[in-house]
Amino acid sequence: MKVKMLEENYVEMCVGTIKIYTFPMSVKDLIKISYVAVRGRDKEEGAVQRVLNKKRISSIKQYVLEGNMFVNTFVINWVDENYVPEIGAEDVIIPLVDNVAQLIDGQHRLEGLKEAVKVDEEISEKKVLVSMVIGLKTRDAAKIFININTEQKPAPKSLIFDLYGVTEDDKNFAITRSGDIAKELNENVESPYYNLVKYPGNPRGKGRIDLSTIVGVLKKYVDIDGKFVEKNIRDLNLQSQFIINYFSAIKYHWDKEDMWGNASQNVFFKASGFIAALEFFFEYVFPKCVEKKSFKLDYLISLFDFEETALVTNNDIKGSDGKTARKMIIDNLKQGLKTETPQENEYEY
Repeated sequence: MKVKMLEENYVEMCVGTIKIYTFPMSVKDLIKISYVAVRGRDKEEGAVQRVLNKKRISSIKQYVLEGNMFVNTFVINWVDENYVPEIGAEDVIIPLVDNVAQLIDGQHRLEGLKEAVKVDEEISEKKVLVSMVIGLKTRDAAKIFININTEQKPAPKSLIFDLYGVTEDDKNFAITRSGDIAKELNENVESPYYNLVKYPGNPRGKGRIDLSTIVGVLKKYVDIDGKFVEKNIRDLNLQSQFIINYFSAIKYHWDKEDMWGNASQNVFFKASGFIAALEFFFEYVFPKCVEKKSFKLDYLISLFDFEETALVTNNDIKGSDGKTARKMIIDNLKQGLKTETPQENEYEY
């Protein structure tokens, strides 16, 4: 098979013992040669990428369609042994073959470019910078990924656990992962708790749910023997999004009664309400979602019906101890959760 070749000048640098070759490449050529190997899903060396965030892709697509392009490089790991780049004194020759290089960094940017190309094909001819390494194993690929995502810009601390798979050896994993999910709850603009997590040192009045409350209730569920891992849900992005979707479903029903935004009466803005809601999620809602294989917001919304149920308020739990308040809130959520118990005459015997 005759293969088209790309020949470009390159710049070489070393990170430790790893050689990196940087050169320009058209968007369409990068799309052709690259693919994504997701950690925990793809059983191959070099798999370090995370599950995609659709909102981020949409934002990048719009950014590109407005005439923008990226200055930072896309990092690829060439893994194909049948077609190998030729490194000359000044030029690099790249075989333009489908799916021969893992994308180590730039997954969301490239997906955003792909979506933009569907709208404007001329974008496929635009140039981007590519930094190529050749034949890296997972651990070395992870080092580069972490260098990009932790040394150069903030990234969740527990990402390192996902990449290296060392959770079993780290007693702080559950606390670290819980803290990262709390951060996503606080910083994701789609989260019902956006800007509502109270961090140590926050100015008075800023935030409603203490970080320690979130970590305290979450850690047993996100630990290596917790509900998430038990059902093979290990990725930080997925865990965070499922919890955000769940609270968004509650917010949907509370908004119907103009209750979510009522800070003086919203029980979920108090520690007892937040804890009760999460305990209820993992005990009653989580199994339904696993069985359905769906944590989509519309499915979570469909699980509840509060038309004939009075929503619990802070007035209802006022004066109650924490345990009693949590039980009242859980009982209220139970009343709204649609039952799927068959009628007596539906049982077969």
